[in-house]
Amino acid sequence: MYAIFEDGSRQYRAEEGATVVIDYRDVEMGATVELTSVLLIENNGDAKIGTPHVAGAKIVCEVVEFPSTKTVAQLFRRRKTIRKLRGHRQPFLRLKIKQIVG
Repeated sequence: MYAIFEDGSRQYRAEEGATVVIDYRDVEMGATVELTSVLLIENNGDAKIGTPHVAGAKIVCEVVEFPSTKTVAQLFRRRKTIRKLRGHRQPFLRLKIKQIVG
């Protein structure tokens, strides 16, 4: 059984027991998050496709981690005195899928 849900104009595939990394939200570690914008649910060959969302469907998740990736933008021009180094850290939210309700 798996489901496809939408979060932050991106679509993700979720299976029970798997982990998903989505955009950051202000929640605490170990809190329960419900994702309600489910686009498709598939269960043993039986698929429910929403128009645009499946009615009454939700994905129950638990917050596992707050990972972040750092990106570096560097500007360098040779024989000039232009050297700029800028960094940016983008926070994320790692969720463990506990249950898919459809």
